[in-house]
Amino acid sequence: MTVQSGVRVAVAGAGAFGSAVALRLARGGADVTVFDPAPPGQNASGVAAGMLAPVSEALFDPASRDHLDVMRRARDLWPAFADSLGIALGLAGVRIQGSDAWRGEVEAKLRDLGVPVTDHITEDWRIDALGSLAAMRAAAENAGAAFEQAEVTGFAPGALDLADGRTLAFDVLVLATGPGARGGRLAPETAALAPVKGQILRATPLQTEETVVRGEGVYMAPGELLAIGATMEADRDDLTPDAEATSTLRAAAKALRPDMNLDDARVDVGVRATTPDGLPLVGWSRAPGVLLAVGARRNGWLFAPLVADMAAAYLNGDNLGPDAAAMDARRFEEPET
Repeated sequence: MTVQSGVRVAVAGAGAFGSAVALRLARGGADVTVFDPAPPGQNASGVAAGMLAPVSEALFDPASRDHLDVMRRARDLWPAFADSLGIALGLAGVRIQGSDAWRGEVEAKLRDLGVPVTDHITEDWRIDALGSLAAMRAAAENAGAAFEQAEVTGFAPGALDLADGRTLAFDVLVLATGPGARGGRLAPETAALAPVKGQILRATPLQTEETVVRGEGVYMAPGELLAIGATMEADRDDLTPDAEATSTLRAAAKALRPDMNLDDARVDVGVRATTPDGLPLVGWSRAPGVLLAVGARRNGWLFAPLVADMAAAYLNGDNLGPDAAAMDARRFEEPET
């Protein structure tokens, strides 16, 4: 399906994917409105630590282990993307700390990945998540996109249904939200998605640090409050802080920073959607007029510029690039007999 400049595009979801897609399409001349029932920043992308870390993800998330090349290509789009928005890239890297035995395991994994053995991974970066969401929204609005706090409940070409009872005229729906759209409700391909609940602790840092520290079962990302993350609770989609689930995270953080006070740490909760292979669904659905850009697992921020470019390419009939097959929205469908 190919559409022309000026097409009316609804984007469901104002997280990293939805905001990046809206920005890219609005700059390309589409008439874009983003719908999200949550207030700005109150989604998984806003809760996230903002990691752009292909090597760390390949090291520590089994679902991402086979995707190092595509994650690197996604990261390489970030300097130009960030520069266009005035977003600061944190380039201090990720430092590996922990017991000799655990660091030995990490070194073995680095060798298996073909990555130089080091305790300082300089090719892994990060951004400030909330600030980046705000910057993308402001730039998208400046390019003509609109944002509404509303939930998309249905779509057919020409008619977008909202939870408040309105039906609005749109030609295309970009589905960029996972938790509220699983199970095939808006697109049959989302039946492949599963929820993952993630909890992050926010605590006062002991000292000023620029480098992300990665230890056994935990990472610590610098900022005004230290982001200590993150749990990966499969098949959970509630937003309730869970002390039992974060107890292991707290213990891992204390092992790295014994003097840190975590008693008053704030707990932030987000729910992400994941596919069976850990890569997002990007491309046209079997549902008419629905374009998927969903299912980022832990890598919504890392993949955001790449997914935005791919969404624009699908809409404009342009070259989809080398990663279209790996992210094909319909790759989990049963083959026809």
